[in-house]
Amino acid sequence: MSFFGALLNNKIYSFEQAYPGAKECTSTAMKKAIQDWFRLYFQDEVTDAEDPCQRLPYTIVSKLYRASFAEYEASTSGRNAFVTGLLDQMDRVRKKAMQLTLVGGEAWIKPVPGPAGFTFSVMRRDMVAVLGRNADGQAIDLGSAEVHQQGGKFYTLLERRSLDEQGRLVIQNKLFCSYDGSSIGTPVSLTAVPRYANLMPTAVVGNVGGLGLVDIRLPMENCVDGSQDPVSIYAPAAGLIHNINRNERQLSREFENGESRVFASADLIKKGKDGVSRLPAGLFIGLDDDPDTTGLTVFSPTLRQQSFLERKKEYLRNLETVIGFKRGLLGEVEAAQRTATEVTSSQGDYALTIQDLQQMWERALRQSLELCGRLGKLYKVSGAVDLDPAKAVAVDWGNGVLYDKEKEWAETLQMVSAGLLKPELALAWKYGEPCETEKDLQKIREKYMPPLEAMLEE
Repeated sequence: MSFFGALLNNKIYSFEQAYPGAKECTSTAMKKAIQDWFRLYFQDEVTDAEDPCQRLPYTIVSKLYRASFAEYEASTSGRNAFVTGLLDQMDRVRKKAMQLTLVGGEAWIKPVPGPAGFTFSVMRRDMVAVLGRNADGQAIDLGSAEVHQQGGKFYTLLERRSLDEQGRLVIQNKLFCSYDGSSIGTPVSLTAVPRYANLMPTAVVGNVGGLGLVDIRLPMENCVDGSQDPVSIYAPAAGLIHNINRNERQLSREFENGESRVFASADLIKKGKDGVSRLPAGLFIGLDDDPDTTGLTVFSPTLRQQSFLERKKEYLRNLETVIGFKRGLLGEVEAAQRTATEVTSSQGDYALTIQDLQQMWERALRQSLELCGRLGKLYKVSGAVDLDPAKAVAVDWGNGVLYDKEKEWAETLQMVSAGLLKPELALAWKYGEPCETEKDLQKIREKYMPPLEAMLEE
């Protein structure tokens, strides 16, 4: 329907219609790609063209998430209840936020202030309209939708976040009602839904350093249209995944068509009262005559299973290469087919992929703490204080393919023994303690280092 037609019946069908003058900066190619990434992730139904039974996007995202957070631990050195509460709430949305980022290339964590502190929600890429980005690719004008059903009606809350000329966050809220969900609907008052009754149509929040959201972006160059929009972790391999799904459908059809069948002439088949065709019950009896003269023919074609499986195995190897997976992670690859150099190379690529994802989450975590400190003071959240993202939390990722924590600690102790490093600095590194000032070092001595007199007595 045209915009003019939408105005005639007072119905809204898009975010751009709801906010005249707003224009998405995402290209048509990127919109199609984003839809395809989410369709691949959620698709589970077999079509005439593809069989997504392997659920490769889900497998890729799940394996990367588990590998990234296998030994993850975030803690705060102090006893700040405000920071502890934020870390607990971030842990609640960590899995959803990371997985949706891997699928869509970008997601946003939205802090929601409340009487007991902050909670967080996650905004996925295909449910957001990016209306503007700065030179660094960060969204500076963004629209999102939330659908709520009540009394048999569909209520859609459209929220627009933008920055005014002074760099202050401005939030606009509009509520629409639809009877069938086929459109966003017609404008209604925010008080029509109790959960939105306290929202203001327009609110100038203040300068919070952005849109009041934490943008999680995959550190990959755009391979769709070269724009600033981030891309899915499997965007370069989307074509391969479609090929694998098609291969699965072809293989399934080969088996379906390869079933042994007995063809009988039409005069032998009788229809019952229920309309179902059946062979007469007494048809199959022993005969001494030549089977070729009985009117029955057996069809049992040769299956080409091995060809399909070899093609699928090659697709999976290519998929591992494109994404940066370790060899054999998606498909079994015999050790004899890989040299020692290839094994080491694939492990190294995989480790670097995991490290990129870990750094992405750690950056988002620290930005969330800093943002909640600012928002907490604006909304007068109990215990809220300005937080230094570098000191407020210590993050430990454990060991990895390219990093051995125990070996690193042993080498650090050797430096301490040789007098090349203060023991306080070594302990600060091990336990994630601040060590920039003499006061910090004194706290480390009191907490971890026994007094010299006690050591001499022992």
